[in-house]
Amino acid sequence: MRQEVELPKDASGRLDRALADLLGLGRAAVKRAFAEGKVRVLGRRARASDQALPGLSLTVEVDGPQGPPLPQGEMPLVVLAETARALIVDKPAGVAVHPLTLGETGTLANAVAARYPECRDASPASREGGAVHRLDLETSGCVAFARDREAWEELRGELKGKGAKKRYLALAVGRLESGGSCLVPLAQRGGRVFPAKDGLAVDRLEGKGFRPRPAETRYEVARRFRDHTLVEVELVTGVMHQIRAHLAYLGHPVAGDLLYGGEAARVPLLGRHFLHAAHLALLGPGDERIEAVSPLPADLEAVLRTLPTAPP
Repeated sequence: MRQEVELPKDASGRLDRALADLLGLGRAAVKRAFAEGKVRVLGRRARASDQALPGLSLTVEVDGPQGPPLPQGEMPLVVLAETARALIVDKPAGVAVHPLTLGETGTLANAVAARYPECRDASPASREGGAVHRLDLETSGCVAFARDREAWEELRGELKGKGAKKRYLALAVGRLESGGSCLVPLAQRGGRVFPAKDGLAVDRLEGKGFRPRPAETRYEVARRFRDHTLVEVELVTGVMHQIRAHLAYLGHPVAGDLLYGGEAARVPLLGRHFLHAAHLALLGPGDERIEAVSPLPADLEAVLRTLPTAPP
């Protein structure tokens, strides 16, 4: 399918990566499109390694999910905060933020589209249905949606910068005696990220297909248990799987996160990783602040009640 697309105003890095993020496609499909000359700028063949320039217009011929999310009015939707141009909704665990395939239903964006149809046209990639950011499938909590294109650009820029407040609750394996921060760069490859440290030079990582990105995670102890610690986490940056990778790097993986913590992270009665986006605050369009708090879901509260308490 041939289509005209425009990169968002916060686009940066390599063109192939920016295009994959925009269209929601796998890297293999995008790589093939570049190799076959199906990505063009002003009629000229583009290269995967070209710089992604903000607002750049491209012509792309690639198969992938197209069209806005289908409205699903029967899906439940909890709106935590709303302004004339944005809203923050509560994402349940196990529900994707937006579709990845044409006609896919059952996502948060499908529910939003039914009640706020204007969101369907707010994001550059129509499949996102106005979603300004994403949470992992198993992560619950606050997700922001824009109600028009300009609002999407402004909110996206706020999240990319350091003005947004993003706080999470995570149950870490083991005992953390105090808070701290982790600034280890993270390099993405495939469906996970790796710490770019421990003698692995950045140029060696890039040569193997890794792209280290700066990452900063701050955390404070909220409650101690015998074998676990509930922590409040603040994201300063927004790398994929950042909290999960950083806590695992520190030797305290997120409970239930078998990808980064292995069997040591397994907790009885916990059917997902214990990570919840509890608080989100953004300075929206027209300097209008939007802020929301999402209570800890019942399934995670139930797990906390089963944990042995810390000794006095």
